[in-house]
Amino acid sequence: RSNPGETMAWSESVDTVLTNKEGLAAFRTFLKSEFSEENVEFWLACEDFQKTKSSTKIASKAQKIYSDFIQANAPKEINIDFHTKTNISQNISEPTLSCFDAAQRSIYSLMAKDSFPRFLRSEVYKELVKKHQDRTQKRWLPFL
Repeated sequence: RSNPGETMAWSESVDTVLTNKEGLAAFRTFLKSEFSEENVEFWLACEDFQKTKSSTKIASKAQKIYSDFIQANAPKEINIDFHTKTNISQNISEPTLSCFDAAQRSIYSLMAKDSFPRFLRSEVYKELVKKHQDRTQKRWLPFL
């Protein structure tokens, strides 16, 4: 559970939201409402992928990310430029831990510059801040 200070800190950067369980859940809810949750799902998949140690798992996870997010008509296809997509497609047969870096940076930038500012103005975020403020007031004013 986040404290009110953390909730307010979320407004400072998209990183603070992505690394906080409750913040991430709220951001995901917001992205779902905008039909763009594939961005955060792709970003999380890449974060997980980069922690992969086994070479067989690298290959299978890379293939899954590719088929879920990159290839044409993928179920959660992300919006990345042609050059980045082509580069990944050419290297997917022998993936490295950095094979999705350019796409991940692109999606991160898109979330930070585009989705995140809208999230901060959204009802989802305002409700969360209000919930935390109410919780804090009850803690400090138990007689209310």
